[in-house]
Amino acid sequence: MFKIRWSGFFVIIILILPKVLFCAEGDFQELEPIVVSKQKQFLLNIYSTDSKNDQAFDYQSSLESLNTLPIDLQSRALESGIEADFSLRGATFQQVLILLDGQRINDPQTGHYNSDIPFTKEDVKKIDLIPGASSSLFGPDAIGGAVNFALSAPKKKKMVWEFGSGNMRNGYGLFSLTDSFKDLGFRVSVEDAQSHGFREDTDYKKFTTSLSTNYEFSRGFWENNFGYQQKNYGAYDFYTPGLGYPSREETETYLLNSGLNLNYDGLLIKPNFLWRRHYDKFTLDRTFLRSNSVNQHRTDIFTPGIYLQKEIGLLGKVGLGTEWSQERITSTNLGRHQRERKSIFLDDSLHLGEKWDIGSSLRWEDFSGFGNVYTGSLNAKFKFTPEAALNFGVSRNIRVPSFTELYYSDPITIGNDNLASEKAWSYEVGFEYKQEGFSNGVSLFFRQEKEMIDWVRFDASQKWQARNFTRDDVFGVEYVLHKRLNNLFSLDANYTYTDKSIDSQGYQYKYGPNYAQHLVNTVFSLDFPFGRQEVGFTYKKRPARRGWLLMNSGLNYNLSRNSKVFLHAENILNVEYQDIEGVPQPGRYIEAGVRLQW
Repeated sequence: MFKIRWSGFFVIIILILPKVLFCAEGDFQELEPIVVSKQKQFLLNIYSTDSKNDQAFDYQSSLESLNTLPIDLQSRALESGIEADFSLRGATFQQVLILLDGQRINDPQTGHYNSDIPFTKEDVKKIDLIPGASSSLFGPDAIGGAVNFALSAPKKKKMVWEFGSGNMRNGYGLFSLTDSFKDLGFRVSVEDAQSHGFREDTDYKKFTTSLSTNYEFSRGFWENNFGYQQKNYGAYDFYTPGLGYPSREETETYLLNSGLNLNYDGLLIKPNFLWRRHYDKFTLDRTFLRSNSVNQHRTDIFTPGIYLQKEIGLLGKVGLGTEWSQERITSTNLGRHQRERKSIFLDDSLHLGEKWDIGSSLRWEDFSGFGNVYTGSLNAKFKFTPEAALNFGVSRNIRVPSFTELYYSDPITIGNDNLASEKAWSYEVGFEYKQEGFSNGVSLFFRQEKEMIDWVRFDASQKWQARNFTRDDVFGVEYVLHKRLNNLFSLDANYTYTDKSIDSQGYQYKYGPNYAQHLVNTVFSLDFPFGRQEVGFTYKKRPARRGWLLMNSGLNYNLSRNSKVFLHAENILNVEYQDIEGVPQPGRYIEAGVRLQW
């Protein structure tokens, strides 16, 4: 009863408090409207997508823009927005935290569905990549790091029509309308995409729609974002690489994120409520020749929380927050389960003179079945000059097993309900230099993982089973560069080397070795008067496998100030490769389209 009341308390705050404030707004009419958001200071290197790059490459999905950042996006389909796994600095797809405007949206059933984000590229303002020690600010699962999808506030009037079509009988259409009435802004977006696939059982259909509202008043703003997405796609060997299973997947995702941002004399007050529902129907063999296994799952996440922040003299900017989260699953395979997480967290950012910046966080988590856990981080930045700085970081994080790891069972896979939570310590030191038109940075990172979870077996005669292992160590280096040579030409590049030492104990690992040991991204940009043109190269090499080099390009021609035609090409060299071993990726893909904007 207490838990239900606590959840209801936050919902009441979010729904009722705006009405109280709006009614009392007359008391503050002399104040100018302000917008306040939750502030987190990152002293270590973080990376963000560039809206100019996104427009030049004209990606169908905002996820695809991550291909230019130092993250290993492991796609199983022609378009990354259908299904893709996130890997950062040698982490598995389960060890990356996914955020929407700073709120956790990881799928509790399996990390394979973390890319089911029901918003279009017109809704996403930018994507922040937060690797290593800084990511512990947001809580569990960020062992390798976090990826934050930041939605744009619907303020300026805007209408967008975009259409694209390519080989493999692939096409999509996108419509988005943003308008405002006095202090209330809203945006409606609709996207429909489909493809016949690049080989048998790789076809897909995807439909996405979203509604965003933003109400500004004298003390802050109230925002609501709701998204819905439906996917139906061929999943040939997606989870059984090399075994020849013509599988089928159908998913639906509902997501609501509602929050207030209030400021009272420097005190930030931010209550928030998030709900995510995910349906999945998976057929392992749709021919039913080897298996009649049809699994249906429904998961729900409810997360109310509140965050307070204030500048307190010598203590700096201090934040205090609390969250309660409930995860539920109803499944024909995994059964019915429910678990809860309660957390209280502190964070602080402090400036010591002109040279030192200090950031810290501390969290207490109480997980159903996994007990009390303390995590946190300590980061520091020393500025040699206004352009050059040295930074340090250390953090501790955990991850509890997914429902699939605990309870799943099929002819080749079996879960383990005795799993313990993963634990990790991350250490990082870096150097950065920034000036107008040029910036670069290098980071050395080291991570110690204990009780890590993977699917293992001794030989091919056995089923894959989820197990904990004692320890593995991850070491690496990351380098990023931006150089603008003149008003016409610019270069963006990054390189990540990762070495992961796994205590194998004689087992074969299903996911452990599937990380990018070498990852290189390079983008050359040309800004002509008639449009921005870009050419990008990506090189990946996984342990014990041959590397591959992909070439992509985005060519644009502006018909007018508000319209353009574009040509987008991927894998121009027609390289044969497998992001996930046993799951072939498409060859050369070319897409043309038109974008109209008012």
